Amino acid sequence: MIEAFVMVVVKPGYEDDIYNALKGDGRIKEIHRVYGEYDILLRVEVPTVEDLDRFHDEVLRKVRNIEMTETLIASAYRG
Repeated sequence: MIEAFVMVVVKPGYEDDIYNALKGDGRIKEIHRVYGEYDILLRVEVPTVEDLDRFHDEVLRKVRNIEMTETLIASAYRG
């Protein structure tokens, strides 16, 4: 399973719309409105990197008023 954190920049004033558009997707395990450079933080779980690509193409790129995303793929911690 691939775990990724997607940081989303939203056009000002559309934060609630974006939150509501994304919150029902089963691949999104957590969704948070946050302060700072980004507006929304997603924790996404998908089986493969190809599924993560599909999530970006079929979900995030089709939601109006998302200005930018940055995706961080989590690695296994070996402390």
